[in-house]
Amino acid sequence: PARQSFGRSGRGAAADLTGTLLTAWAYAGAGDGKRAYETLNRLRGERYFNVFRDYHAGLIASVIGDRAEAERKLKAAYDADHNTLRIVDGYARFEAGIGRTDLAIDAYSEFEKVMPRHPLVVDALDKLKAGKPLSPLIASAQEGAAEVLYGLGSAGSTQGDELPAVVYLRLALYLAPDHAVGRLTLADALDRMKQVERSNEAYAQIPASSPLKLNADIQIGLNLEQLGRGDEALQHLDTVLKANPDNVDVISALGNVQRARKKFTEATETYTRAINLIEPGREANNWTLFYFRGTAYERAGEWQKAEADLKKALNLVPPTQPNAKAQVLNYLAYSWVDRNMNIDDSFTMLKQAVDLSPRDGMIIDSLGWAYFRLGRWDDAVRELEKAVELKPGDPTINDHLGDAYWRTGRRLEGKFQWQHAKDLNPEPEELAKINAKLKDGLPEPDKPTATAENPPAQDPAQTVPAPVAAPHNAENPELPKGAPAPSEPPGAADKKPGK
Repeated sequence: PARQSFGRSGRGAAADLTGTLLTAWAYAGAGDGKRAYETLNRLRGERYFNVFRDYHAGLIASVIGDRAEAERKLKAAYDADHNTLRIVDGYARFEAGIGRTDLAIDAYSEFEKVMPRHPLVVDALDKLKAGKPLSPLIASAQEGAAEVLYGLGSAGSTQGDELPAVVYLRLALYLAPDHAVGRLTLADALDRMKQVERSNEAYAQIPASSPLKLNADIQIGLNLEQLGRGDEALQHLDTVLKANPDNVDVISALGNVQRARKKFTEATETYTRAINLIEPGREANNWTLFYFRGTAYERAGEWQKAEADLKKALNLVPPTQPNAKAQVLNYLAYSWVDRNMNIDDSFTMLKQAVDLSPRDGMIIDSLGWAYFRLGRWDDAVRELEKAVELKPGDPTINDHLGDAYWRTGRRLEGKFQWQHAKDLNPEPEELAKINAKLKDGLPEPDKPTATAENPPAQDPAQTVPAPVAAPHNAENPELPKGAPAPSEPPGAADKKPGK
């Protein structure tokens, strides 16, 4: 029997959890609730086992009609973890199903504070407030087994174990083909594995009736950009926008693709359209719109508008997203340094960005390149060597290190780094500069460069050329959690599109 196979499924915590949960659902499917509960009660040891045990015990109790046990176990799971959507959804749908609509609304509303505007939550709240019923999260043992596999796949995807996650998710979808959240999670895992075509196939299979369909359509557009099909991406998102003209997430996605395709002025107009639709008091939830518009303004040569937006984004980014704050600090500070403005503040901010995200080679590159721009060659070498260790395959960082080596007299090493940068497939305009340096080296500096201890006294607008480039990592901040905001923008606007 299947139950015996589940019991022999493997060794280790994950295998024990999987086998035990699937065995319990097999008993539930056979109508043996007592054996199902006994099986689940064997889950002990790992702390997170308790949440899985209570969640699935509640779902099993609901399926077999044990209302009191279902309420007790689902409430226990919810009390232990009310920040996980599936647990919130399962608990709220059960409460709504037994007539406790107020408790269901409260649960969804609390989740909204953690993850605003999630389409499944918005849809459920709209139905509850309109007096419409919600279907149970799980209606059969087969769907319950699929939920086990989905939960394991979702956890693996979140932790970066995409390959086993994809296996679990495909098994879940075999058992429950209409599991829209599972299909969305599968698409995201494939995306992270750089299987973008397959990712789009999974997104396209989400039914039109699902609240997640709009999220899927947005991701399809962003992925088309990743595939180098930018015109198709713009067409696709234009079509989605016509059907959802006031949806901030669709408008933002369109702006991201425009920015990736270096249509910076158009992108600023698109982001402005989205910003104008933000509800009063919700600016903090949409800080990325100001950040993205600021980067687009900067690339379009409208520095004053860019600076205002970047400052606003820095004030709005929540403290719970340190990597995101590091990206905003990086972009604003680097832009100041590149214009010889606010030198001391810039270095303080860049060092803060490194402290917040110490393993981000691109941010460390920005600090090193800022030292280089100010003529502090030895400091530049120190930081850029760290950046290359963290991000050895990035052509920009290797190019920067080559420049720093050259300025410190290590010219053979400088040429080696330039050659390495050339081999890493840089952008065509950067390749031309690298080839020129390989041939002739760097010219001598025209004049002494300002330092953080000796900022320029002149009007920087009169003495400093336009920025060479925006910080090349600054187009990829950590976005707020929750669909349908894209998990990542489509790629640095001053680089080849790519995540």
